[in-house]
Formats: sequence, structure tokens, C-alpha cells
Amino acid sequence: MSAPLENLETQLEMFIENVRQIRIIVSDFQPQGQNVLNQKILVTGLQEIDKLRPQVQDVYVPFEVFFDYIDQDKNPQLYTKDCVEKALAKNEEVKGKIESLKKFKSNLLLELYKTFPTEMNNYRAYRKDSI
Repeated sequence: MSAPLENLETQLEMFIENVRQIRIIVSDFQPQGQNVLNQKILVTGLQEIDKLRPQVQDVYVPFEVFFDYIDQDKNPQLYTKDCVEKALAKNEEVKGKIESLKKFKSNLLLELYKTFPTEMNNYRAYRKDSI
């Protein structure tokens, strides 16, 4: 992982810890805790994350990661696994289609030889490399 992403990950982890602490403060809220609450989440945490924005501006995160994984409380790292599994399934589907087309070509050539032997011999002589 590159340094800017590591910095962002560290800041996000600290922010998550601050949110956990804020949850504790809020669950037993006392008026004197308001300053701590404001400082932890509204000022410091978000400012530190915002400072890292220019360093990771060119990082592309697919919308599916947010909508299909994070919003549904799934691990976003599963996105890569799911993409690979979908690609493998699609690959198998395409391989099956290729095999079907090869069999079709073979059967078509066989039937054409039976029906048009002279023309197919001429074709075969013309297209030596493809049959």
C-alpha cells in the first residue's frame, strides 16, 4: 500500500476510535462533555482526514463498494473477491460458447462436404490453413 493510503487508513482508524469514544460520551452525556465532543469529531478528526484528500484524490473507488458493500455493512474487501468470481463465471460461460461454435463449425463443414464435395474440396484447397 502506498504511503498516502497508509496515512489515510491510519487517520480513518483514529477517527473510528474517536467515534467509539464519542458514543461513550454521548451515552452518559454531561454538559461539560460538549467541548470534548466538538473537538474530537467536528474539528480535529475531520480536519485531519480532509488534509489527506489531495494525496489520495486520484484513487478510484467503484460506487458498488459504497452501495453494495459499505451501506449494507459488508466488508468492502469482498468486492474484489466477488469481481474475480464473476469474471471466472463469465470466462466459463464464454469458453462454453466457444466450444459450441467449434462443434457447430465442425458439423457444418462435415455436412457441407456431404452435400457439396467438389465445392468443399475447392474451398479446402483455397483455405488450406483454416480447415
